Amino acid sequence: MFRLLAIHFPDISPVALSLGPLAIKWYGLAYAAGLLAGWLYVRALLATRQLWPAGRKPFPPDLASDLLLCSAIGVVVGGRLGDVLLYEPQFYWEHPGEILAVWHGGMAFHGGVIGTGLALYVLARMRGLPALTLIDLCVAAAPIGLFLGRIANFINGELWGRVSTVPWAMVFPDGGPLPRHPSQLYEALAEGLLLFLVLRAAIYGRGLLGRAGAVTGLFLAGYGIARIACEMMREDTDPQIGLGLLTSGQMYSLPMVALGLALLYRAHASAAPPAHVLRPAVADPAHPPR
Repeated sequence: MFRLLAIHFPDISPVALSLGPLAIKWYGLAYAAGLLAGWLYVRALLATRQLWPAGRKPFPPDLASDLLLCSAIGVVVGGRLGDVLLYEPQFYWEHPGEILAVWHGGMAFHGGVIGTGLALYVLARMRGLPALTLIDLCVAAAPIGLFLGRIANFINGELWGRVSTVPWAMVFPDGGPLPRHPSQLYEALAEGLLLFLVLRAAIYGRGLLGRAGAVTGLFLAGYGIARIACEMMREDTDPQIGLGLLTSGQMYSLPMVALGLALLYRAHASAAPPAHVLRPAVADPAHPPR
């Protein structure tokens, strides 16, 4: 009865489109679509003057294209090196030729974050732009790619969840006969859609783009918390890396939460006080100060 009532994973090909010998996979398509959608969103943020202090944008209008290129390089290079160094160092040490074979899969989000951050920092220094604000602008769009990437994980039938009896549990092709949490969808909603809405509300409702590092801090803390929560329902595929009570994903997310909170505190502490506090007091002869 337990198995009969479970939802069986649909038979979906990992290849989204075939053009002769060229096969475009869902995961690659998700990366491309995420970068394109992020580029369009960044352009919209740049075009909205009221999001910036005094309506003055600190960036030139052509910045979005440079951000797209740097983000693509940072995500791919950082994500690949993250998988090599954080998850499978022994395998790549024995098979160094596989390091460049990105078409075989193997990308680590935490490595992608570091790689993208470094690429954006270099871009900011080269163009004489404020680095933290530049990174704020980029990470505002990052949840779009996270959402699409997790949907691609689900389509590929990978990174499934722990065994579960919830009504929507699924039997994945390579996950054994028992139904499991569709944890890829949990992560798509938490790390993607929900985090995007939180960042958008903070940017449009609280003017966070005017406080350097605030959006980045909120993203890092929000992603880390969402990832730690979702990992409770996701099968740990790297138990040798974790600390027993923590999965590898949770362990690598804790520093993100700490750094995010530190950036939020820094942005709040350095924020300018309200206008009425900045106005100097004018002495009134009729009412001298006591």
